Amino acid sequence: MTSSQTHVVFGAGALGLEIARQLAESGATVRIATRSGTATVPGVEPVKADLADPDSAIAAASGTDVIYFCAAPPYQHWVRSFEALQEGAIAAAQRSGAVLVAAENLYGYGRAGALTEKLPLDARTRKGAVRARMSHRLFDAHAGGDIRAVSGRASDFFGPTVRQSALGDRFWPDLLASKPVNWFGDPDARHSFTYLPDFAAALITLGGAPAAWGRAWHVPCPETRTVREIATHAAALAGLAPPRFRRTPRFMLRLVGLAVPAAGEMVEMEYAFAEDFVVGQDDWNRQFNESATDWESALAATVKDWRLKLSDISAT
Repeated sequence: MTSSQTHVVFGAGALGLEIARQLAESGATVRIATRSGTATVPGVEPVKADLADPDSAIAAASGTDVIYFCAAPPYQHWVRSFEALQEGAIAAAQRSGAVLVAAENLYGYGRAGALTEKLPLDARTRKGAVRARMSHRLFDAHAGGDIRAVSGRASDFFGPTVRQSALGDRFWPDLLASKPVNWFGDPDARHSFTYLPDFAAALITLGGAPAAWGRAWHVPCPETRTVREIATHAAALAGLAPPRFRRTPRFMLRLVGLAVPAAGEMVEMEYAFAEDFVVGQDDWNRQFNESATDWESALAATVKDWRLKLSDISAT
């Protein structure tokens, strides 16, 4: 990546905003495209675009060198809407000639255990099958010469500004209030997590590394730990006693899902939290000289952010 390039980020969730922020701080020319056109990041131009409308996506990406596809529909609408959004990003990349950098996750593998990029994408869950189809479509377009593409696959991410995540708004408020932490799965299973600023930095790296294009990469994660170990470390940083856990049963998520559809969508992902879920990054380590942020630093920043957020809420 060079500062003379122009970048467009589709999506203003936590990841899209972090990519835009890092790019702007590097001196690059950056646009962030959303349906409202109101996303605000210092030094970044907001533009209005709807990925579901290819013409709109093409206009937003005109004259750019790198496109970051970080947009996603609401969790409960993945099956209905996600693939159409990627088609908009592909159309924008094809017309502009920009390399398309896709933010992916690990659902497409459809399994727990040890995960590497060599595994086939054969998920049988609804959301996993969507992710698998999207990844196949992305790299078929690359192989066919329609676009240049690369993707970074991250595990469940966490960090400052991350709210909707396993280590997000269902986790930190209880932990920081010394209440039992509700957890869907086994807190003593080992689970890889991705620190959000590391994910953003990895996608920027991939966009500027032509030798890496044409395939998916597992982005750096800090060493895999159990959720209980992570929570205990975070509690210690916050000056609190080790947390207690309360396992959230399936039927409870199904009930909550009647009012909050995104919660009900978690049920089919239980396998990822009920047993070890360990992400290998050997390919990344061989190719790039970038490692994950250590747990101490990542958790300290996350605890600080959540304490500020919760303090603001209590003051209102």
